[in-house]
Amino acid sequence: MVKNIVMIKTNVAEIKARLSEYLDRALAGERIVICRHNKPVAELRPFAEVRVEPRPIGPLPGRPTFEISPSFFDPLPDEELALWEGAGASESGAGAPGRVAEKAASFGRTSKRPRARRRRA
Repeated sequence: MVKNIVMIKTNVAEIKARLSEYLDRALAGERIVICRHNKPVAELRPFAEVRVEPRPIGPLPGRPTFEISPSFFDPLPDEELALWEGAGASESGAGAPGRVAEKAASFGRTSKRPRARRRRA
């Protein structure tokens, strides 16, 4: 079913003079296009309500359910955390964090980020 959306065009001066009236109209479902020098620049419409309750964790409705153990949210063990942070990565790997720091130090820089290039004026 297609819903008829009422849309009106008005200029900035009209909105400034009768803002409360246009806000009421927007809450009633109208969309108001605000124009400057007869060119559309903005749209006034009702604000969609924001979800207050947290999003559920799990599958979509109609699919099999599963449970998440409370231990899922526990911090990682130190050994596994070290692997994620790259302490256990091989030195031969090109993406190893230690190699990046070594390269930066060999160029006299401490930052891992590349320098920004200067533009000529």
